[in-house]
Amino acid sequence: MAKSPEEQHPVKAFGWAATDPSGHLSPFKFSRRETGDEDVRFKVLYCGICHSDLHSIKNEWGNSIYPMVPGHEIVGEVTEVGGKVTKVKIGDKVGVGCLVGACHSCDNCVNDLENYCPKWTLTYNSINTDGTITYGGYSDHMVANQRYIVRFPDNMPLDAGAPLLCAGITVYSPLKYYGLAKAGKHIGVVGLGGLGHVAVKFAKAFGAKVTAAMGTLDGIIDTVSAVHPLLPLLSLLKSNGKLIMVGAPEKPLELPIFPLLMGRKTVAGSIIGGMKETQEMVDFAAKHNITADIEVISMDYVNTAMERLAKADVRYRFVIDIGNTLAATKP
Repeated sequence: MAKSPEEQHPVKAFGWAATDPSGHLSPFKFSRRETGDEDVRFKVLYCGICHSDLHSIKNEWGNSIYPMVPGHEIVGEVTEVGGKVTKVKIGDKVGVGCLVGACHSCDNCVNDLENYCPKWTLTYNSINTDGTITYGGYSDHMVANQRYIVRFPDNMPLDAGAPLLCAGITVYSPLKYYGLAKAGKHIGVVGLGGLGHVAVKFAKAFGAKVTAAMGTLDGIIDTVSAVHPLLPLLSLLKSNGKLIMVGAPEKPLELPIFPLLMGRKTVAGSIIGGMKETQEMVDFAAKHNITADIEVISMDYVNTAMERLAKADVRYRFVIDIGNTLAATKP
């Protein structure tokens, strides 16, 4: 007989979970593994709400595993480290983003691109190597291999810094990879939401101009996670310009081909970043005082926050104050 989530591992845990595609979140008792030799355990203090969380709890991508504890913009304070951990120590401020595992042997992993590993393990809504479900950051504590732990500089506020672990790296990585992180480039950002407003900040810090006018842009970061037309965006690009998709609509978009031909334009995609680049991004953000604009909420407000997020009623990222409000919701 299968063990309940509360009995699968030795360390008791508590969070909020969705149990069906209604997406309604409620208090949930489960368990996490013991701290292994290379593991870091930390008390969760804040967790950002990503639009992916909303898609996932409602099974809008068709791959949801229930019960589901969402959250992959997780920050907190280290409480325990394994005997072989060298990256951080007890008391350090750290975070975990979208990944907690990968094969570590494929070409992508060897080149610090765990985010493109075909065998990646996501922070939640994924399956651990032991066959159990991964649970995310809407919870009291987190444990992960040190490879997937991101160190937070002292001057980086944890609440406003948490969204960098998904929203931040999702826009930072394509700006760097596609050659747009340079002074003098003209960058457009579509969708001034959780990802988009951070993209503007990074682009400005790289010295780019962030504007929108026909035929003038070197690149566009498209963060929109709903179905939308691409033709108006392609017309904003100059010759050899790049339209980079980082949002994930639940239905396919139409891609007109003639505007691509007329100007040798590129439509590309990008998803988060590897762990080395994620640490680089957080350090860059701390140096340039880049954080997300956030609305901090209590754990018991999360279902209302999801309703508001569905209507784009947030400027620009909800962050749950786990440390101060989760315990009060325990049954």
